[in-house]
Amino acid sequence: MKIPRVMSTQHPDNVSMPFFAEHPDMSGEDEIQEAYYAFSHLGCDEQMWDSEGKEVDDFVVKKLYSKYPTFFKKHLLGRDCFITLRVPNPTVEKDEAKILVEALESIPRSMDAARVFLKDHPPPIFEVILPMTTSAKELNRIYYYYKNFIAGLQHHPIYPGDITIAEWVGEFLPETINVIPLFENIESFFGVDQILEEYLKDKNFNYLRVFLARSDPALNYGLVSAVLGVKVALKKLEKLSLNREVEIYPILGVGTPVFRGNFSPYTVEKVLSEYSSVETFTVQSAFKYDFPVEDVIAAVKKVKTFIRHPIPEIDVAFCERLIQKISEEYRATIAPLAPAINEIAKYVPKRRMRKLHIGLFGYSRSLHGIVLPRVISFCAACYSIGLPPEIFGLSALTKEELQELKNYYQNLEFDLSKALQYFNPKCLDLMPEDVKTKLIKTLNLLNTLSLNYDSNEEHKEVTSAMLKNLKAGLSSQTTNLIIEAGYLRKFLG
Repeated sequence: MKIPRVMSTQHPDNVSMPFFAEHPDMSGEDEIQEAYYAFSHLGCDEQMWDSEGKEVDDFVVKKLYSKYPTFFKKHLLGRDCFITLRVPNPTVEKDEAKILVEALESIPRSMDAARVFLKDHPPPIFEVILPMTTSAKELNRIYYYYKNFIAGLQHHPIYPGDITIAEWVGEFLPETINVIPLFENIESFFGVDQILEEYLKDKNFNYLRVFLARSDPALNYGLVSAVLGVKVALKKLEKLSLNREVEIYPILGVGTPVFRGNFSPYTVEKVLSEYSSVETFTVQSAFKYDFPVEDVIAAVKKVKTFIRHPIPEIDVAFCERLIQKISEEYRATIAPLAPAINEIAKYVPKRRMRKLHIGLFGYSRSLHGIVLPRVISFCAACYSIGLPPEIFGLSALTKEELQELKNYYQNLEFDLSKALQYFNPKCLDLMPEDVKTKLIKTLNLLNTLSLNYDSNEEHKEVTSAMLKNLKAGLSSQTTNLIIEAGYLRKFLG
């Protein structure tokens, strides 16, 4: 069984549009062509097909095979390259619960389309990603619903004494699917081994793929908390794999901004080194479309040839303590800024015809009195006023803690240097006094590190114009300035 190494996704964090896009907000046929482009040109070996938050094309397999038969005769879906569905989580996303059923029912239909293309075709889709996973029960519901109520019903007669459903409309294959848990909050990171132990206990899997988010944990708890949480989860997955004697292949959802993973064609080696036990990395839209295509192809090759190995040992108690401190300070810092961030976020171009993934914080954040946009719009809004969100929450740390942090976050200085080149001191003039004090404390604290960066003057010029307009209450140029700044960074948010 081939495990994909590079998962192309539909995250709308790109500034530039791909050459094949017919509309500024990609959808429908654009995304069919995008999947083919990711496989055939960029060298990705997996495409996330997102059923969550938008009208998904359930006929992706049929359309890919009918439009690009020459390529797919040599590169079969389900054998050489993979379509993996991300489905809604009914436990959290009640209004989209039945979209899950539609998505699961599309899997046997995709098999039928593949068998028309090639008689003995393997299942072209056999894995689904369950976002916001917090329990084994949620995973079991997906696994057994498909097994018992989609594939399993084929053996039942239509009515007593009649032919079976399979005899009437054909087989429902595959008979089972793999469910990939997507963990998106710190509590789940720390409990990942217990959740998966429970899920595995009545199953005899040869392997399990486990998806760890990097973006939403950063939005909810701060950059450093997200990095440490992922490290703790990866270590727990390593130990679980040894104890259960089952191969576990982690997937890491990384974006191009430092806040969301710092994964670009030019930072691949750094990220591979930081998260060395990860098997599959996501390449999101900025990675694919905001850099020269030859650099994207070369970076994808590096990921596919990387040999994974265990990450260094990690002090879980230290990580837990720092996450607690940073998370509290992070929320205290962004709470007064949330109204302004939300206002700017309204002007961030969407890039996809979809309702953005809500994330766990979308349901819990009201408990803290904080309302924020989704993480891509959040990043775009912050960067567009010269305020890199990477620095939020760090004022809670001591110099000693910051130094010790480097033992577990090896790219700390590299990442912060990358982010701080986009800092514009003029943004402090618009900050509430308590937030301004925290940010100045953070900047002074970071001076104790070996940071190496020059301020990006072009970006500072654009963000200064944005700040000037905000101060004057002008909004007519806001979207244009957001896009202009994004072009300079090579990502939207």
